Amino acid sequence: MSDTQRGHSRFHAVRARLEAMAVTPGPRGWFLEFLVFGFKQGWACLFGALMLALLLGTHLFWPDDAPLHRYDAITIGAVMIQLGMLALRLETPKEALVILMFHIVGTVMELFKTAAGSWQYPEASLLHIGAVPLFSGFMYAAVGSYIARVWRIFDFRYSGYPPAWTSYALAAAIYVNFFAHHWLYDIRWFLFAATALLFWRCQVWFRPLHVHRRMPLLVGWGLVALFIWFAENIGTFARAWTYPSQNDGWHMVGVEKLGSWYLLMIISFVLVSLVQRPKTPD
Repeated sequence: MSDTQRGHSRFHAVRARLEAMAVTPGPRGWFLEFLVFGFKQGWACLFGALMLALLLGTHLFWPDDAPLHRYDAITIGAVMIQLGMLALRLETPKEALVILMFHIVGTVMELFKTAAGSWQYPEASLLHIGAVPLFSGFMYAAVGSYIARVWRIFDFRYSGYPPAWTSYALAAAIYVNFFAHHWLYDIRWFLFAATALLFWRCQVWFRPLHVHRRMPLLVGWGLVALFIWFAENIGTFARAWTYPSQNDGWHMVGVEKLGSWYLLMIISFVLVSLVQRPKTPD
C-alpha cells in the first residue's frame, strides 16, 4: 500500500472510479449524479445504519432469558462494528478519532441528562457508568462519523464561513446551555438567532459527481437534524432509551426535539471542523 493510500478507506478507490466516469449533459447525467449522491450518502451513514440495525435486531430477537443483558450485547456489538470497520479499512483512523471525541462528549451529556430525568435507559446492564450504558456514546459517535465522512466524501467547501473562533464560542454556549437550562433560563432562542446571524451567508459546496453544487449551510443542518429525529424515533421504538412520556407505551418523539437536534448538529459540525478544517471553493 502506498503512502498516499494509507489514510484512505476502501471506499476511496470506488469513489475515484465513480468520479472518473464520463457523463453526458442532460437528464441521463442528472439521474446518474443523483444515484451517485445517494450511494455516497449511504456510505457516509454506514456506521449509524449499522447501529440502528443493532438496536432493532436486539429489540426484536434478543431472548428475555439470555445470560447476557441486551444493553451489554449492544455495547459489545458497537465495539465490534468499530473495530471491524477499522480492520477492513471501511473507516479511516481520523474518522475513528472523531468518533472517540463524540463518544466522550456524548457520555458526559448522557450522565447529566439521565440524572436530571430527561430520559432513561429502562433495561439492566453491567457495562455502564452510573445510569448510562456504554453503548449510548456510540449514538453520538454515529452523528460525528456521518459528518466526518460526508465532509470528506463530498469534498465540502464553504463560502461566507464566519471566523472560526465565533463557531467555537457558539458551540461552547450551546453545550453549556444543554446543562444550564435545568437551573437557569433556557437561551436556545438566542442561540438560534446567533446561529442565523453567523451563518446566514454561509454556503456549503458539495460534489456529488464532477461539479460542486451548493446549499445554504443552515438548510443542510436542518435536513440532517430531521433525519436524526427519524433515527431517534427508531431508537426509542427499540427501547434503546425512552422519554418519561413513553413509560406507558411508545409514541413518536415530539417535533420540538428537532430544535435540540439542530443545536446538537452545530456542536457536531464544529467538533469535526477541528479535525477537517473548512476550505474555500476553488
